[in-house]
Amino acid sequence: MGMMETSPITVAPLLIRNIATAIFIFADKSLLTLGQKHKLLEQIRYLLVTSFLFFLRLLPSLFPSLNPSSDQDLNTHNIQYHPLRPLKTENYLPSSGYGDSGIARALTQLLSIVNDIPVSSRKYEIVRSLAEKIIDDNHRENKEALREVNRGVLSAAFSRTLSQLEAAMMEMGHDGSENGGLRTGPVKGRLNQVLKAVRAVGDGSWARSGRGREGVDRSEEKLAAELLWLGQKLAACGCGEEAVWRWASASNLARLALSAEARLQGSLVKVSGFLFKQAKELELDEAEEGQREPQRQTKMKMLMSWLPLLCRASNGTDAPVLSMRERAELEIILEEMIEMLENEEQQEQVLSLWLHHFTYTPSSDWPNLRASYARWCTASRQLLILN
Repeated sequence: MGMMETSPITVAPLLIRNIATAIFIFADKSLLTLGQKHKLLEQIRYLLVTSFLFFLRLLPSLFPSLNPSSDQDLNTHNIQYHPLRPLKTENYLPSSGYGDSGIARALTQLLSIVNDIPVSSRKYEIVRSLAEKIIDDNHRENKEALREVNRGVLSAAFSRTLSQLEAAMMEMGHDGSENGGLRTGPVKGRLNQVLKAVRAVGDGSWARSGRGREGVDRSEEKLAAELLWLGQKLAACGCGEEAVWRWASASNLARLALSAEARLQGSLVKVSGFLFKQAKELELDEAEEGQREPQRQTKMKMLMSWLPLLCRASNGTDAPVLSMRERAELEIILEEMIEMLENEEQQEQVLSLWLHHFTYTPSSDWPNLRASYARWCTASRQLLILN
């Protein structure tokens, strides 16, 4: 029997539990605002949340069908409803979306599993090495169909990982700024812990019902490292522009990165440094005049999105994120990319953004684009005289 059988007797309690959890979390947002103004309401809110959590924990004893350790279909349950893995079809072969071929589906499945399992798992390196072998073998065959498989599947995996990282960082930011980002007393501290437990119970119940949220319990640093790996694989396959374009378009992720913790910022600086180099190399391959303007726009977006992070996060926690040689190389690349904009207003936007973050970041003096700034001032002065 491939899936756990369901009946109204088993579904009804689970449905009640899910609905009650959703309603309670929604109602709590209103109580949160009132609780900040009235101490008594804050105490009442804490009591209600604690009672509700006790009610959720009591449900499995009243309804054994909600208990994941129930004897019925134990093995099937553990396999079919693992909360970290998105549900696949019964044969576990996801659609690749890039041609109806077994090799595309296999690579899609492997890259999806790489996202799902933690680095600490002994299976992580096995799955990742299998994916690398397929990618490298496809590339060595030098056939257009296999190149398209690599391009399509890797690009989709890069986009999926990017979305997962952004969602995880938004959730992390929400948790850190809960209650307006204010540090509160012990009551609110305990209350936040209780609410996280309630949400965890709710997420677990949705996962067991086949509706688990993707992105639960993911490591942001792991996802950032996988983005770098996927970007390197795309570049090795001659598809670096796919990663550059998606990274340049991730302006919301770049904004969230400015307030991320230092280790995650360092990981994102490494991704940015690599993809800035790829963006610079793309202009060497320009064959058609019509490609130049879209590439210029991509570079502009990339500079505006990720230059602030380079200014703020290059030092790292224990050691610089980039070596002195890497910094010098990337500094030259940034200067050349700014020169290639060929638009005084765009150069002004990028350089004024750099000047702001460079000036107001006391812990870092990199990237130093003073030479570019001086050249722009000279060009601007000459343009005024000519006009």
